[in-house]
Amino acid sequence: MGSELNIATTNSSWTGGWLSWTQQSDTMLRNVEKTILSCVKTVYKRFYVDIGSVVGQCDKIWTISLNDEAPQTPLVMLHGMGAGVALWCPNLDALAATRPVYAIDLLGFGRSSRPKFSSDAEKVEAQWVESVEEWRREVKLNHFVLLGHSLGGFIATAYALKYPERVRHLILADPWGFPEKPANVYEKYQLPFWVRAVATALQPLNPLWAVRAAGPAGKWLVSKTRPDISRKFMNYVPDAQTVIPEYLYQCNSQTPSGESAFHTLMHGFGWAKNPMVRRVDKIHPDLPVTVLYGSRSWVDNSTGQLLTEHRPNSTTYVQVINGAGHHIYLDKPDLFNKYVIEACARADEDTSFTTRNYENTEAPKDTNPPQKSDGDTLTSDNTIPKQTQNSTQAQTS
Repeated sequence: MGSELNIATTNSSWTGGWLSWTQQSDTMLRNVEKTILSCVKTVYKRFYVDIGSVVGQCDKIWTISLNDEAPQTPLVMLHGMGAGVALWCPNLDALAATRPVYAIDLLGFGRSSRPKFSSDAEKVEAQWVESVEEWRREVKLNHFVLLGHSLGGFIATAYALKYPERVRHLILADPWGFPEKPANVYEKYQLPFWVRAVATALQPLNPLWAVRAAGPAGKWLVSKTRPDISRKFMNYVPDAQTVIPEYLYQCNSQTPSGESAFHTLMHGFGWAKNPMVRRVDKIHPDLPVTVLYGSRSWVDNSTGQLLTEHRPNSTTYVQVINGAGHHIYLDKPDLFNKYVIEACARADEDTSFTTRNYENTEAPKDTNPPQKSDGDTLTSDNTIPKQTQNSTQAQTS
């Protein structure tokens, strides 16, 4: 049994202790996560991966894995801002039916370490990319399908730009941070003056500051402001209307490390300071990309078009899922799972992967990742220690 990372925040004299004010603890987060994941029928493992001093002194990435002995290409899943691994519960059984699946809490979120990121947007992006790469090295995955939702899609693309030899197929689920911010954003979206004033006043604050400012009422605030998220889990999680707000509260009442990093990246909540549109032409031309969108999402849905225009000789698959919003993996999980499984199958069948030309990179070897220690079990919280060392097919469903 490995040791657990203590990510509780320090006390504050004038409040009587931030931890007591927010009613947050890693034990509570661990327990509510376990409750949510109890709906997953596939045997899974939960463990920390020690990635060393990528951002902080001793960073750890919280990880769950399923079916990790299967020979097919592994799938690695990166969540969005303010989320965590448990929110993938409607998808894990289907996706892990034929292949290894790994879902991680991004550094700064969930149960992973919460170090202080840089205040520079480009450095923050690089820190997140290196945290994923160090995690990959420690878990010993040689290559994989990389899926990212929202902010996770931005990080996944940044990773594929730097380490294309590791990514067999890139899946972007309603990705954030691709287009430029419109010069006339307020006029374009016809926002009233008072909304503009509030947005300007709140711009210096982290996006979820109110959850922490509410203290013990934070769970109530989450349940009242986003009751739709809880409803999406009612077919999977018993007492979802209580459990899901508790999970989101526990994820976001801690030190806002990843949230602050996201704030550094953003240029207004919906856009990035260094948007991917400026760089997508540098994605390896032989790397296939699948883009999944919800028809009702608030995120700008031009990413598929941008990829097609900037990578005219590369393969981009675009799927718009009718009736789904930004959380497409929750709104239409069956369709989401179907399209992800199809993308993974393409990666399995892609015989050109090992013959891609990677300048200044180590060519990948077509080998299976080694198995982990016998100590990893269904509910254990273990730690893997740090080691030394275009054609477009558009379809609406």
